Amino acid sequence: MGIKAAFMVPHPPLIVPEVGRGGERQIKETSDAYDAVAKEIAKISPDTIIITSPHSVMYSDYFHISPGDCAYGDLRRFGAPQISFDEDYDLELSSAIADILSGEDFPGGFEGERDSNLDHGTMVPLYFIRKYYNKGKIIRIGLAGLPLADHYRLGMYIREATEKLGRSAVFVASGDLSHVLKESGPYGFDPAGPVYDEKIMDCAKRADFGEMLEFDQELLDKSSECGHRSFVIMAGALDGDTVRPHVYSHQDVTGVGYGIASFYPEGRSDERCFLAHRKVKGSSDGYVMLAKASIDSYVKNRKKLKVPEDIPSDVMAALPEEAFNRRAGAFVSIHETGDLRGCIGTIAPTKDSIAQEIVDNAISASTRDPRFAPVRKDELDLLEINVDILGDPEDIQGPEELNVKRYGVIVTSGYRRGLLLPDLEGVDDVATQVDIAMRKGGISPSDDYSLQRFEVIRHK
Repeated sequence: MGIKAAFMVPHPPLIVPEVGRGGERQIKETSDAYDAVAKEIAKISPDTIIITSPHSVMYSDYFHISPGDCAYGDLRRFGAPQISFDEDYDLELSSAIADILSGEDFPGGFEGERDSNLDHGTMVPLYFIRKYYNKGKIIRIGLAGLPLADHYRLGMYIREATEKLGRSAVFVASGDLSHVLKESGPYGFDPAGPVYDEKIMDCAKRADFGEMLEFDQELLDKSSECGHRSFVIMAGALDGDTVRPHVYSHQDVTGVGYGIASFYPEGRSDERCFLAHRKVKGSSDGYVMLAKASIDSYVKNRKKLKVPEDIPSDVMAALPEEAFNRRAGAFVSIHETGDLRGCIGTIAPTKDSIAQEIVDNAISASTRDPRFAPVRKDELDLLEINVDILGDPEDIQGPEELNVKRYGVIVTSGYRRGLLLPDLEGVDDVATQVDIAMRKGGISPSDDYSLQRFEVIRHK
């Protein structure tokens, strides 16, 4: 038992004839593919249909599992109240998933339900499935603003729960592709749209779930996709499986991409444990090693390293003498699978040595950055860490004395101050650099402000 098959499907309400009122004929290829998928699910006859939907309850730092033992929904919002669903939830399985997440200190569970009604990202797949298969309970799970690696990991936990209970389940990853494929479409056109659609459908054709983890966030944002994280959860549910993929259709006639594919597991393969293969190799840079050791010690044991007595011997051997006899400001930035996971630093030294500055700022970056939830133990092997050692700031007369690749900038207006490091991705000109620094400091262009620049030595 376990995940018998997984399906990547879209959710345009237009595809339901009672909503489309003839407009659905323009995406008949997608409708036909949907019918084929629904017939396959009926043939499998699963105990449970697990649906991930971008339109279910969604939080930036938490995966919401719909609670309770049943739910209702209809398409009245789309002019078809007669299309309705009364669905039983597999409460035993959803509770098992929630228990695993709690035991792993993973951010997900039943908390925070804002709307118990089924969403259209869930109902459109059910419209086709229930034409051919009226058995089987469902589970509905929302997405989150967390890194792709966490979505993949959630899929692994879902799979663990299904196998633990001996459920026969299918996974339905609901999500449209790009929404900016045509000027005539409802959201206009962006060149990133066709790029995303071509790339994700190629991944589906090859069942390259590892590449799904590698998608650049800028591409995801510019393409206005809505389903990628849903697909990544699905990929995690098939982690370690050899997979037989089949792409049924891909259409973009409405300006929104609709892709349908199936994935059948056919045996185990260590080569397809994609998240495990992403573990970041250790750095030989002493400053990065020190930041990593500080984060590991605090996240695992809530222990702050004392300098120098608690520094591991291999880290001590890699550190230069200046780490202990020089003071400087330092920034520690953390990324996970390409996404920023935390960044905290000091403009000027606040500790007795660079080493102590790094230890403290590494802890803050991993657990106290207000933009992110604290780093968890299960993320430690996936973290990419940079350490920036700041030179002394120097006053400058204007932006013409800046260089975005060489200098960071500090903008000061009274007690307000904003800083931006040099050589950042997406910051290609001085005007952008200064503007971001001003916004970080809450400084408007009409305010009186002064500029400083500083150089940085970056350790990766």
